Amino acid sequence: MGVLHTPEDRFDAIPEYPYEPQSIDVDGLSMAYVEAGSGQETFLCLHGEPTWGYLYRSLIPTLSTAGRVVVPDFLGFGRSDKLDDPEAYSFEFHYDALLRLVETLNLQNITLVCQDWGGILGLSLAANEPERFARLVPMNTGIPRGTQTMPEDWERFRSFVESAEELPIGTLIQNATATDLDEQTLEAYNVPFPTESHKAGARAWPDMVPRKGGGDGHEITRKASERLGEWTKPAFVLFSDSDPITKNNREPLREHIPTASEQPDTWIEGAGHFLQEDAGERIAEEIVAFVRRTK
Repeated sequence: MGVLHTPEDRFDAIPEYPYEPQSIDVDGLSMAYVEAGSGQETFLCLHGEPTWGYLYRSLIPTLSTAGRVVVPDFLGFGRSDKLDDPEAYSFEFHYDALLRLVETLNLQNITLVCQDWGGILGLSLAANEPERFARLVPMNTGIPRGTQTMPEDWERFRSFVESAEELPIGTLIQNATATDLDEQTLEAYNVPFPTESHKAGARAWPDMVPRKGGGDGHEITRKASERLGEWTKPAFVLFSDSDPITKNNREPLREHIPTASEQPDTWIEGAGHFLQEDAGERIAEEIVAFVRRTK
């Protein structure tokens, strides 16, 4: 197993993401994050497959008017260190790194803003560390117990990611976005991965989803799901209406988290899986309004 780091100068020309990168040490690996804003409210924004913190660039300005915003890159993504072997990644590896970040930065009063794998990991952590979390905003995600059958679209995606000789990161993101992304934006998603070896984390994540007959982390997600079934703090389930992979997770999640039904029944219309790309400013406004009405 080798440790890879994307040269920092590759990120120099990325538009609309001017935040100075910082990092913490996770057992000898560098985990990157950016910060903006300040105050008693903390917004922890977690990305998923195969993106990085750049996904939240259009939300950060609005969220930072209401508090401190922390946007990490999971190990294997963005500016964080990467391992060159897909088998080196595991659910516990990512979960422990996220916990280390939250503890190292001593994050408190967290509003969790999470999508895709950011939700699987973030919701698990919130369920296990509830004293640090004030609110939940799960978006196009879920907390799988390891018993569900995955949609055919997801199975095709998993198979492609595992078998493709060259993994086209930007194309994967465009295919799951309702709007046409410009060349600069697509290149920003390619930048963290100068070689195929850098993409080992992106190749590993799909097959890691806890599900019937496969995946990793079932024991963690099952226990966390049980705890979320007793969640008493505010929760705002905010899904898009045009994501074939996670759309059907929305109602079960709203029904499972007891406080979710107390919030408006809100859909982000015309947005795909990466709703941050399709409707980032609107999402940020919805989240800030949610925080204000639940203080």
